[in-house]
Amino acid sequence: MGRLLNGGLVVGGTVLALGALRRALNPRPRYAPWEKPRYEQFDNKVCIVGGGFGGYSAATKITELTKGREDVGVLVVARDNFFTFWPMVPGIVSSDIDSRNVAQPLRRALITAGASFRRAKLKEIDHENKRIVADGGLDFPYDQLVISLGGQPNFFGIPGVEEHALHMRGVEDAERIRNRVIERFEEVSLMRGEIPESKLTFVVIGGGATGTEVASEIHTLVHEALAPDYPNIDPNRVRVFLLEGLPQILPELDPSLQRAARTRLYNENIEVMTSTFAEEVTEDEVRLKGGEVIQSENVIWTAGNRPNVAIHDLGLPVDERNGIKVDEYLRVEGYPGIWAIGDCAAIQDVREGAEGRFVPPTAQAAGQEGYTVAKNILATIDGREDELEKFEYKPLGQLVELGSDFAVNEVMGVRFSGLAAAIFWRMAYLVRLNSPQSRVRIAADWISALFVRPAVTQIRGTSQE
Repeated sequence: MGRLLNGGLVVGGTVLALGALRRALNPRPRYAPWEKPRYEQFDNKVCIVGGGFGGYSAATKITELTKGREDVGVLVVARDNFFTFWPMVPGIVSSDIDSRNVAQPLRRALITAGASFRRAKLKEIDHENKRIVADGGLDFPYDQLVISLGGQPNFFGIPGVEEHALHMRGVEDAERIRNRVIERFEEVSLMRGEIPESKLTFVVIGGGATGTEVASEIHTLVHEALAPDYPNIDPNRVRVFLLEGLPQILPELDPSLQRAARTRLYNENIEVMTSTFAEEVTEDEVRLKGGEVIQSENVIWTAGNRPNVAIHDLGLPVDERNGIKVDEYLRVEGYPGIWAIGDCAAIQDVREGAEGRFVPPTAQAAGQEGYTVAKNILATIDGREDELEKFEYKPLGQLVELGSDFAVNEVMGVRFSGLAAAIFWRMAYLVRLNSPQSRVRIAADWISALFVRPAVTQIRGTSQE
């Protein structure tokens, strides 16, 4: 009898634990389907255009701050119905992370928080009637409008980059890079005789965090995933270049971490070239200033960013180089009720020593801007303009992963590198994912990678160049 009772308690406890885990992984929406008011029915309509770090952070912060009130409605209008968790995007190149887990379900997260979502592309703002106009003739009213359209690559007028280089702006781009590497291996495996050097040479232009991580992920893809599957190709024939115009890669990091990262890349046989500028990119080579030429059919551009060109059609004041002009509270100059954040906004960096510069276009900065604009919008709605908060960018640090067992991190002034840094990188970003399901799946991918090689295939489809 005692054994039966103990067995029942174990089974009952297991069922309760599984039920609690299910609820944690599938949180209930703020509104039941039959309770959800229409966005147009709210007294104060907050429309956020853009579903990146800035727009998502603003939307979720407003819903959090208005949980006990029913007068504020939030609508996010975005081109895609997923939120790209940018820090993990380079990991897609090596198949260390599945792309579906990096593309977080934006609609689900917003509906759960209590906001509304529409997938549409902004065309213009009807300032007189306080409505935004989207493609397909759709329009949405607003009382407060947040523009968070993000950025796009800046090619600095270098001939051939836009036509011949792969870019790195999201999940699909990472898949294209992975597919390009696999495609080259497939081509070379069929060749007889001399193999052109350009086939197996990969050039990453831009030695910031993204470029450095992409170069390392290409090395991982080649040596850990593809080499055993292509025994007729010597992986050591593959050359990976990382080009940077400044004297050092990862210029945002402390010199000690720059040296650690460069040593890591050297050990991976990645050829780092600093103080080096591309002058032209063609189908099969990169021409450098000074006359040197790198034979390559595989160029990845990560060297520049500029505000989304769509902001020029919105009738707002624009700094041609840095984006929509805003004041210290993130309000668009001369347009009450309109705010701008993220890569498309020209936000002055007010930190000591940063005079005359603008806040960098990073995910970390966009998230902080989203939180600040959310609080300022509510203060405006409630007539508390004297409580508006000035935006001051407060970088918490920089984390750069160079393979699954090495990273260089600077967090709150503490600098460390190596395996411990890689573990910290993974834990820090894992908890920041907005989707509980993605956390579980990515953690499972990382654990399984300790025992088996990832399955790497080239899926021909929309992501195929």
